[in-house]
Parts: sequence; structure tokens; C-alpha cells
Amino acid sequence: MSTPLESWVEESARLTKPSKIVWCDGSEAENDRFTEEMLRDGTFAELNQNTYPRCYLHRSNSNDVARTEGLTFICTRDRNAAGPTNNWMAPAEAKERVRPLFDGAMKGRTMYVVPYIMGPAQSPYSKIGVELTDSAYVAANMRIMSRMGKVALDRLGSSSDFVPGLHSLADLNPDRRFILHFPEENLIWSIGSGYGGNALLGKKCFALRIASWMAREQGWMAEHMLILGLEDPSGKVTYMAAAFPSACGKTNLAMMVSALEKEGYRVWTIGDDIAWMHIAADGTLRAINPEAGFFGVAPGTNAKTNPNVISAVHSNTIFTNVAMTPGREPWWEGMDSDAPKGLINWRGEQWTPAMGPAAHPNSRYTVPAAQSTSLSSHWEDPAGVPISALIFGGRRARLAPLVYESHDWQHGVFVGATMASETTAAATGAVGVTRRDPMAMLPFCGYNMADYFAHWLSIGPRLKNAPKIFHVNWFRRSAEGKFLWPGYGENVRALKWMLERIEGRAAATETPIGCVPTPESLSLDGLSIPPATLAELLRVNSSDWAEEEQSVGEFFKQFGDRLPAPLRQEHQALAARLSRAAVASS
Repeated sequence: MSTPLESWVEESARLTKPSKIVWCDGSEAENDRFTEEMLRDGTFAELNQNTYPRCYLHRSNSNDVARTEGLTFICTRDRNAAGPTNNWMAPAEAKERVRPLFDGAMKGRTMYVVPYIMGPAQSPYSKIGVELTDSAYVAANMRIMSRMGKVALDRLGSSSDFVPGLHSLADLNPDRRFILHFPEENLIWSIGSGYGGNALLGKKCFALRIASWMAREQGWMAEHMLILGLEDPSGKVTYMAAAFPSACGKTNLAMMVSALEKEGYRVWTIGDDIAWMHIAADGTLRAINPEAGFFGVAPGTNAKTNPNVISAVHSNTIFTNVAMTPGREPWWEGMDSDAPKGLINWRGEQWTPAMGPAAHPNSRYTVPAAQSTSLSSHWEDPAGVPISALIFGGRRARLAPLVYESHDWQHGVFVGATMASETTAAATGAVGVTRRDPMAMLPFCGYNMADYFAHWLSIGPRLKNAPKIFHVNWFRRSAEGKFLWPGYGENVRALKWMLERIEGRAAATETPIGCVPTPESLSLDGLSIPPATLAELLRVNSSDWAEEEQSVGEFFKQFGDRLPAPLRQEHQALAARLSRAAVASS
């Protein structure tokens, strides 16, 4: 008798009509075989095996280089369950429209059955998914990004407790591209794209959109957050989770080489992108990283911004849409070296500066987490790590100070719910536009964000020691447009202030938006930051924030009566504090 998984694979094969079916076991031999096949058919280009052993370059179709949020849908029976910030389609309509696109989509191709575990193999918080795909590139990436193959099948057994995901490249036509989520069925369909966020179904599709729905129902949290541990001079490690929109420095922060390492402050990596957080029996919030690799943005990554990843990607790495040097090494804008002569761009063409960037602005590397020297020895702890701080942040050139602390959990949820950032190349659309992105989850929340805010609000009272909630902004600029803060490894100085706030040791100034460091409370030894620059970094301009408060009100209107009352209260309280500050300053 067939297992539920076998029955679903058979049903999907009847629809897509592949020429053969391969069940992935995750072994090295299988990976070698897939690699040889992709080298033969041009899916992979071999990089220099002396300097980049077992590293390969993949070039996407030029119309398929980023997440396509406009073609990503939440398919629930009730439109209000998806909410105003998601694209919605009724499940019956979605299947009626897209099933014909899957009909025969894998003719002449191989269907890869990719069973995988999101989370440490032995963790009770981990979950199983199975992706059916006709892309060997997707299978190879899923092997890096999850615990893939036999380990997942062994854990699943004959159970039906897995998230099925059907994916086909089809003809890569954007007019026939859909990324569909059916949270009431724990089902994912993706067709017409081979790009990571659209095609690696364990990542954003399962680990955030489907998992956020699961988490709300089951009382945990699935968040677009890095997880790091900050070790102090005594050897004590304090764990923090942080949410930033894509391409705003999550990976760099998670894998930071601390500027205060000589003083005994070191950063350990648990995860760079997604956190699943549960309330433990002792009332603490504990987090696991559901992923097993890093799918990072290449441009801007170098020995200064992220030396740990530069070291890690020198082996066993898949590069996507980067440029290639004459010596067959990967290259992208923002590396330590200038563009060499004879460079081949991400489209496979001989490059000249007049052609624009040689590497696509959203080009990527997929590398096993285990290759990072910053990886914590606790990164696969089945129970997860205890979270003491939650951090929100984004790119704000003028508004937000370097760091501030919320008043309490409810106010912290308001800070996260109203955060905004300037857009980057990680998603299709205009770059540099300020967009409100609550908890950095706007593209990834699998249900109505008003209900998501309510879920966040419900978590705090259930915690014995709720994490403190902070906001950071590494990207504040001067009137001349120059960054005021050096960033990268120096960001540990803000983390150190947070640690000292958690321990009740650091001073702060009360402002209308929260508690901002006093200039003396930040460890700035070794930095040449003039007092006027530091004052600007920490400044809270009430008139600027009054405009922000009005913008928040406009943002909240879309949720109507579904918006939780505590957030309306926090909004009104902010307006009152700003008004009092304006009167006092005048």
C-alpha cells in the first residue's frame, strides 16, 4: 500500500508527465552525479577548481532574477484571512488557473523528489517538507539549504505530516509564473521561475509563509530573523534575533567579525535569515534556525563587510548570476579587487563598464552553514537557544537613530509593526523607495498582518522573561549624503549597549520613540566620530517623527477594525509624546 507521500508523488507525476522520477537521498555520490549532469547541459559553469573547489556558477534567465511579489499569492477560502498586504486568490480559482500550466510541464524532464527537514534533524520543533521539481539546480540548492534526502525520509516514515510543494520551471514565461500558497492545506505550488525565493520552496514559501500560519495556530513564531550569540569577556553568550528587510545586512550582522574582539566580545552565528521561536517550559523564548545554509546577496560582500562568508564560499558553493573572471573565479561589485580585464558578466557576455553592473545586483551564493568559522557550537541544539533581545531595523537615511529600546513588549510590537526601509534589488520593482515592512515580514506573512500583530501581542504575556525589543539603523546619512556610522564589525558596539541594557548597566535618554543611548554609554574607543556626528546619529527629531506618525496612521487604516486595539493605543501615545516634545522644544 502506498504511503501518503508516494501517493502524492504518483498523482503529481500523472499531472506533470516527467520522463523519469528520481528520489533524492542527499548523498555525496548523488550530488556529484547531479553536478556532472548540470555541467553537461549548461545549467552549471565550472569555476576554478584549484581556488574554488566544488564551486559552480549558474546563470538565470534574465527575466528570472528576484522574488516576484506581484505573482505570489496566498490562497485562502476567506479573502480577509489573507489580508490587505497579500495578493489573494481563492483556492479553487488558483488551481483552475494553474493546474493546466502544470499539465505536461515536465515532459522530457526529470522529476526530482526532494524530501527535506527544516530545522535540526533531532529537534522536536523541526518540520518536514517534500519538493517535487524539474530543476536539478533547485535540488542542489535544497541540499545545501536544508537537511535533505534519507534523513528526512527516515524521520517522515509513513506519516502524512509533511508540507508538499510542486515546482516546475515550465517555460519561464513571466506571464505564466505563479507562486501559490494554500495555508489551509499546507500546500505550495510554484511554476515558471527558477529563482531561489520562488523555487527553493523550503525557504520563504514554507519556512515563512506556510510556517507563519502554522505558528499562529500552534502558538509559536516563524520570523524573518537572523539569530546570533554575543559572547562577553566572561564567556557568557547572550542570544539575539533580528529582523531586517532583504539585502539590508542580516547576513553581515549574523556573521560579523566583532570590532571589540580584543575586548572579549565575539559574535557567534546561529542563522542569517529565518528563526522559528517557541515558548519553552521555563517560559523563555527559544529559537532554532530552520535552514542549513546561507543564500546570501553577493554584491557588497567582501573581506571587510563579511570576512567569514568570503572564507566560507571558497568551496562547495553555488554562485548565481555573479560575474566570472578570465581565471574562472567569481566576481561581483564591492569585492576587494577592481573589475579585471576580460570579465564575463552575469549574462555570459564579455563585459564593459558601459553595460552596467557585471554581477546582477541580486546575485547570490548558496553555501553550507557549517563552513562558516563564526558558526556557534549550539546552532543545531534541538531545544534552540534562549532569546534575550529582538531587534528590528532597516535603511532610513534621515529618520531613525542608531539604536533605541522600546518601553515594553507592547510598545516593541508597535515598533516592529511600523518599521520601514528603503527598498533594495532583492525584489523586483523600484530601488530606493521607502516602504513600510512590518517585522520585515510584509512579503512573507502567510495571513492577515493585523492578525499577525495580534499574535505577536499574545506572545509577550506568555513569557516569563520577555526579550527586550530594540530598533537599529546603520544607514543614517549626513546632509551631504554620507553614512554617519561605519557599520559592519563596528555594529557590535550597538549590540554591546543592548546587552548592557538587558543587564541593567547602560544609561539611556528617554525620547518620544523610546530609550536612546547617552553618548557616554556607547563603547566608541578606537573610532573617530566627532561629537556633532554622534549627536546626529542619536538625534530624535520630533517634527520628522510627527510626519512618520501620520504615515503610520495611513498604513494602519488598511487593516480597519481588525487592527489590534493595543497598536492604536501605542500610536495615540506616540502622537501625544511627540506633541509634548514639540511644545517643550518651542
